[in-house]
Amino acid sequence: MNGMTVIQGAMRVRDAVYSALAGTGFASFGRGSRIMLPFRSGNPQKVVVGRDVLIGPSSWFMVPRLETPGPVIFLHDRVRMNQTSITAVREVVIEEAVELARGVYISDHMHGFDDADVPIRDQPLIRVAPVRIGRGAWLGQNVVVMPGVTIGAGAVIGANSVVTKDVPPRTVAVGAPARVIRELAT
Repeated sequence: MNGMTVIQGAMRVRDAVYSALAGTGFASFGRGSRIMLPFRSGNPQKVVVGRDVLIGPSSWFMVPRLETPGPVIFLHDRVRMNQTSITAVREVVIEEAVELARGVYISDHMHGFDDADVPIRDQPLIRVAPVRIGRGAWLGQNVVVMPGVTIGAGAVIGANSVVTKDVPPRTVAVGAPARVIRELAT
């Protein structure tokens, strides 16, 4: 046994203990789900985590409004993410077995920027619309998903893409803004 093996084992134990304790603060936290540190969450009681979900290090969930009844972020079973940021005021649903590569950002809202005399962070939220990512989809590194988007089941979104409109199931979309470049076999 070498020093790296010992350190990795200690980190797994640390993350398991953190997951067990932090999981009680979520709306629900499924069996076998794990949070790897560091992790940040604002209002985790508004987040549902399914079974066997892996929330990789440096991931972040933010629900800035508490007045919305019930949970607003839903991670179904077997979702995998790493350094992912999700912010929601209405609803973000990530269905079963979705893979989110490093640096993915998902939001169901945007800040307004019309009033030049008010800092953007202090302006009202605009374009508040639910986001859904279908079962088995894969989002590449640094993908941004904008409000109101549905990404279909089994779709692939290429690295560094900005998804501004719906992507059909079993297609590949790339670019900023993302556009479908091919269909996948069914």
